[in-house]
Amino acid sequence: IMICSVNGKTGKIKLISIARDTYVSVPGYYNTKINHAYAYGGTKATIETVENLLELDVDYYIRMNFYAFIDVVDALGGVKVDVPYNLVEKNSSDLDTIQLKEGIQTLNGEEALAFARTRKMDNDMERGKRQQELIEAIMSKATSAQSLSKYSKVLEAIGDNMKTDLTFTQMKVYLSYFLKHSDLSIDSIQLQGADSTINGVYYYELDEDELEATKDILQAHLEGTTLSDETATTTNETINN
Repeated sequence: IMICSVNGKTGKIKLISIARDTYVSVPGYYNTKINHAYAYGGTKATIETVENLLELDVDYYIRMNFYAFIDVVDALGGVKVDVPYNLVEKNSSDLDTIQLKEGIQTLNGEEALAFARTRKMDNDMERGKRQQELIEAIMSKATSAQSLSKYSKVLEAIGDNMKTDLTFTQMKVYLSYFLKHSDLSIDSIQLQGADSTINGVYYYELDEDELEATKDILQAHLEGTTLSDETATTTNETINN
């Protein structure tokens, strides 16, 4: 799960990544891994869990499946990332394999998904960093001059494989804002913690001091912003769906 906090006045973005095994309280259910929130209560439970964890209001959500993610990357003509090591990963249908070599390169949709999903040679925290890198690469490509003509193509690509409470008009307003502000400053943050075992089950348990510091950063970032300032906080379940 990712939280994207946008301050329309300053042009700064905070991109917060929450590891899938993070130990949280799911309101109305149990203390469990955050990726279980959707299984328990769908989008509503996921949003409430994030709001409870970070003590903020989520204005909008976007939930995309693998196919929407692939289509967006392909509609943008691929994205450039730094692949940390040679990797082999299943494709979106789990039928064929994707092989990537180490180094900076432009990935198509299927390759970008493999880059985002893999954690065979590291861990979920490193995967979270890769997912943040991908989101930044997608935003950078989407706001580049070469991508302006692909505006409608991107919207068409995600239409059948995305759910959101944003109206089409709101989506166009936000996309227009990002397209006009190619100099947006993106600060990626990961919630810090440590491996833990509770009742024989593995969890990623957050460091309370680090969590409080992150909440302070978010509150300061959002202070004084409103919807009329073209700002929003969005839960983005792009990768984990």
